[in-house]
Amino acid sequence: MNIASRIEAQAKIRPQQVAVRFPKKLGDDTYIYKSLTFKELNERSSHYASYLFDQGIKKGNKVLLFVRPSLDFSALVFAIFKLGAVPVLIDPGMGRKNLITAIKQVRPDALMAVAEVHFMRIFFKEAFDGIKVFISTGIAFNKDTHTLKKMKKAPKKEFITQECAPEDIAAILFTSGGTGIPKGVVYTHKIFNTQTDILQKMFSLTDKDIDLPGFPLFSFFTMAMGMTSCIPDMNPSKPAKCRPMALVQNIADNNATFVAGSPAIWERVADYCIENNLILPSVKYLVMFGAPVRVELHKKLQRVLTNGTTYTPYGATEALPISNISGKYILDNTAKLSNQGKGTCIGSPAPGIEVKIIKAHERVLNTFDEIEELESNQVGEIIVRGDVVTHEYYHMPDKTLEAKIKDGGTFWHRMGDVGYFDEEGKLWFMGRKIHRLELESEIKYSIPVEAIFNTHLLVKRSALIGINKDGKIRPAIVIEPSEKYYHQYQFKKDLMQLGSRYGHTKDIENIYFMEKFPVDIRHNIKIDRKKIERLVNVGKIK
Repeated sequence: MNIASRIEAQAKIRPQQVAVRFPKKLGDDTYIYKSLTFKELNERSSHYASYLFDQGIKKGNKVLLFVRPSLDFSALVFAIFKLGAVPVLIDPGMGRKNLITAIKQVRPDALMAVAEVHFMRIFFKEAFDGIKVFISTGIAFNKDTHTLKKMKKAPKKEFITQECAPEDIAAILFTSGGTGIPKGVVYTHKIFNTQTDILQKMFSLTDKDIDLPGFPLFSFFTMAMGMTSCIPDMNPSKPAKCRPMALVQNIADNNATFVAGSPAIWERVADYCIENNLILPSVKYLVMFGAPVRVELHKKLQRVLTNGTTYTPYGATEALPISNISGKYILDNTAKLSNQGKGTCIGSPAPGIEVKIIKAHERVLNTFDEIEELESNQVGEIIVRGDVVTHEYYHMPDKTLEAKIKDGGTFWHRMGDVGYFDEEGKLWFMGRKIHRLELESEIKYSIPVEAIFNTHLLVKRSALIGINKDGKIRPAIVIEPSEKYYHQYQFKKDLMQLGSRYGHTKDIENIYFMEKFPVDIRHNIKIDRKKIERLVNVGKIK
């Protein structure tokens, strides 16, 4: 069971179908596209696998990967899979300290990276200690470095894909560290294969669908399904800075039917399309993940998607997908409730996934016998189990213990989120567990509180925090205004009036303003509430 065998199968079934396209800009957002068919992708990845094998990369070796999206990125990753080696993906935007810590923790056997990373290893030798094989996608800094150019010119040889057991490690994917230190999540070949099957079933995808992934890893699932994946003209590490004109052109050029990525991308695309009276008629599925999506964004995109709708699958690096819901269902059934502070509906559990709501704890839960399961409409901690749920963090036993609950021969993963099931079995998201405020008389949850203030026209987004006042923790709301100029006194008065209409917000009397919220590095949309809270409590935000 090697995930790479799916590409080999597609190469036999549809050898001449395009597997991946990559744009080259000509000017004024016009493009030509280079491409690889499934046959060419399979042959190139086998060629690369053969070369890497000759350099000493074997089954089980960890290959640290820092390669920009390209046709070769796809071929290189599938080459690593074919070897039975383990690609290690770390978000370079997590900051130098976290990045170096993550590399030291995983102790890779090989490095495959852009030239800048090879230059960095000169100054951080300890982090790269133990690496025996170095491959640069650009120039070589010294004699020990192989180059992609040299790999391409090497004599072609046959390569037989290594057979892997279902539980063999397929990849190590690091979390972004948005709510703690970055952790290496261990994926197996069984998990990747199951995720591919569930995603294909969830969206009824076929080889006739065309993918445009705002998050590069997503393309490996769609190519494994036999779909064509068109790499967009954007920096995937900075989704909030994407150029919507370019993405709209990429979608139109390729007749993309399935587009996915951070809500930060699609907020920009929606605004651009509405301002320019444009539609996206080819798109059937617009998938957003990484953070809760506001009702207003679903509404905007319904105006743009004339033949499709939005979808917001719920999950995490450790467990994906867990549930799914369409924007059409939200607008028809749950939007009004969300705007009244009932939380965000995230749909029904995905096929083969079990979800439970338990009494929230900060302590370790060693076994399932220690949990207290809650009934419908009771808010608690979300835990999940299924074949897409990962079992461990790489070489982090303490973090694994905190996040997993053993249940016989299986594990439940603690999502770190709070929510509830309604009477119809739909799951509702109430926020991150660490963002809830445990006050003397009640618990306040971030999503329901913020939803009330977010309905004000001048509010771009808001953040529930706790402030230390008179020796007690009091609830407060911090506002990121949607406009630069506003009358603060009147704005506060309006927000107080708005909050007074609802039981869960009527006691919030402390309101602060912040020009721009800090957000996570991966999706550019998750609000760093703890950082905002610290800034308010030390007097840096008024």
